[in-house]
Amino acid sequence: MDIKQASYLGSWQRNDQMPHTEKPEFAFIGRSNVGKSSLINMLTQHKGLAKTSSTPGKTQSLNLFVLNNIIQFCDLPGYGYAKVGKSTRQAFSKMIDFYLKERPNLFCLFILVDLRLEPQKIDIEFINTCGENGIPFAIIGTKADKIKVAEVEASTQRYYDKLAETWEQLPPFFISSSEEKTGKEEIWAFIQSALNNQ
Repeated sequence: MDIKQASYLGSWQRNDQMPHTEKPEFAFIGRSNVGKSSLINMLTQHKGLAKTSSTPGKTQSLNLFVLNNIIQFCDLPGYGYAKVGKSTRQAFSKMIDFYLKERPNLFCLFILVDLRLEPQKIDIEFINTCGENGIPFAIIGTKADKIKVAEVEASTQRYYDKLAETWEQLPPFFISSSEEKTGKEEIWAFIQSALNNQ
């Protein structure tokens, strides 16, 4: 999809405060500092659309963007960041849970995982919870440019093996690098397919 127009609509602390629309929405989530904002900027071809930061836990609200006035992206707060207080983590958890279960126009959730790391328990648990709750999702392995090609393949296989312990049919899995624009075409093809099948 050629993104000719991309704009920031705003940030909200609760799903019921967000503007409700029939535009298909695709959300992005993952552990803090996994590269959600960078990926959104890469996919939309607008470098400064989503605010990026080297400080984990920067995204603390539901950030909404509209593309070509046709679809929307939502940048969700990262999970698993230990340096925020317990009450803040609980608030993030409630915010995310309510959004995922109650957002009527959510088409797909992209769960981002860092390919440089072994499959993290918190990521696997979140993926399994989404499956149990019937939330449509796909997985995106980020930071592929930070490791060698063979390591990317090995890391991806580790995720396949881990997910195969609980999944009969594995969810879609994409490899990405925001720096090198890896995975851009594949992810957009997936989004377009989802839109065509609505």
